[in-house]
Amino acid sequence: MGLARGAHQFEFDRLAGGLPAGDGGRYLRELVPAVRALWQGDHAHDGDIWQFPTSTSVPKPVQQPTPPMWIAARDPASHDFAVANGCNVMVTPLMKGIEEVENLVDKFETAVGDHPEVPRPELMVLRHTHVHSPQDPDGWRPAAEAVQRYYRTFDAWFGNDRTPENGFLEPSAVSKFEGRPEFEPESLRRTAMIGTPDEVVERLRRYEELGIDEYGFWIDNGLPHEEKRRSLELFIKEVAPAFA
Repeated sequence: MGLARGAHQFEFDRLAGGLPAGDGGRYLRELVPAVRALWQGDHAHDGDIWQFPTSTSVPKPVQQPTPPMWIAARDPASHDFAVANGCNVMVTPLMKGIEEVENLVDKFETAVGDHPEVPRPELMVLRHTHVHSPQDPDGWRPAAEAVQRYYRTFDAWFGNDRTPENGFLEPSAVSKFEGRPEFEPESLRRTAMIGTPDEVVERLRRYEELGIDEYGFWIDNGLPHEEKRRSLELFIKEVAPAFA
């Protein structure tokens, strides 16, 4: 089971009468042991944030003593909490390059080193991914532009200053990001996992060298379904076998 603290104040406004999104990490950390206790039997909780009477989960999970948990982490405290509690860690470098991947791996390794009493958990990197045919040398551009739109939409939600219509917001204007080269399609081509099968294999080899255990294929980029399907098929047939 994967857990994350949440990102948008819009979401937190609709929880428990409204909660500040900046405290999301605290809310999450208190719930992790509570969820594990509920998986195992009756549990009443009287925490600093959450309180509920004796409850349980039904049906009980097959994995014993509990299913594995993955925690989304960025800051050192989140890495430390996840490792100390025997959780696997998922990270995303967002719009940054390999230097951010290395930074996140360093945070994870520091947490592992600080908790020798805990069996080493796994580390996953989640990254926007699109694989295009070598016969289409410009195939990267629609994917990079779609990823840019994703981040402009993320920005619109993060601002929390507009009312969605039927659950949707238009992305922030491209002009808002002038002077921000990390939003340019050419930059996103290099930072997102976009390329031909051979290019993607080469980049994933570096992840493998860093000791990363799992790779998360982030397909949510706004491209049409058929484009996503072709990309995923290329990944399955021409990228994944290189790591079998």
